[in-house]
Amino acid sequence: MGGVDVGDGKGKRSTNADINMIPFIDLLMVTVAFLLITAVWVTNSRINANAQIPGPPDPTKEITPKTPEKVLNVNIEAEEFVLTWRQGSVVASEVKVPRPTQNQEKPSYPDLAKKFEEEWNTHGSHKNVDDQTVDQAVLHARDNMPFKEIVAVLDALYTPKREMKIDNDVAKVPVFNMTFSIR
Repeated sequence: MGGVDVGDGKGKRSTNADINMIPFIDLLMVTVAFLLITAVWVTNSRINANAQIPGPPDPTKEITPKTPEKVLNVNIEAEEFVLTWRQGSVVASEVKVPRPTQNQEKPSYPDLAKKFEEEWNTHGSHKNVDDQTVDQAVLHARDNMPFKEIVAVLDALYTPKREMKIDNDVAKVPVFNMTFSIR
C-alpha cells in the first residue's frame, strides 16, 4: 500500500513518496469496463425513428394489397386433432381427426399423417418444383403436453413430401415449415 516516509526527525532526509499504483490501475480497469458496457447498452436501446408510412411510394401508382397465404393450424386437443386452414383471419377449411389412445412408449399417428397429406393436396399453395417456399403450419399444444406426443405429431406433419429444385437437383422435401404456438 502507499505510504509516506516522513523520517525520524533527526537530520534532513528526503521524503519517500512511493505510491502503490496497483489499486489505481484496478479502479481504472473497472471504470473502463463499466463505461464500455454502458455504451453497448445505450446503443441497443435505441428506437428506430424512420418514417415508415404505409402506402405506395409513388402516389400515381396503385398497389394492390397482397392476399395473405394460407396457413395450416394444428390444434392438439384431448380427444382429437383440429386441422384449420386460415387465410389471414378467414377460416378456409376445418377438419377434425380423432385422436387414438396411445399406451405405447413411442406414440405414432399414421392416420394424422395421411390427413396432412390429403389437406396439403387440397389446400396447399406451393406445389411447383421451381417454388422454393413451403407451406406454413402452426402447431398449437398445451404447455403440459408430453414431449413424445409433440414429436409424434411433428413426425406426422413432416411425412408429406414434395419435389423441390435445389441447386439444379430435384429433392424430396417436407411440404410444411412448422412453428410452435404454446397455449
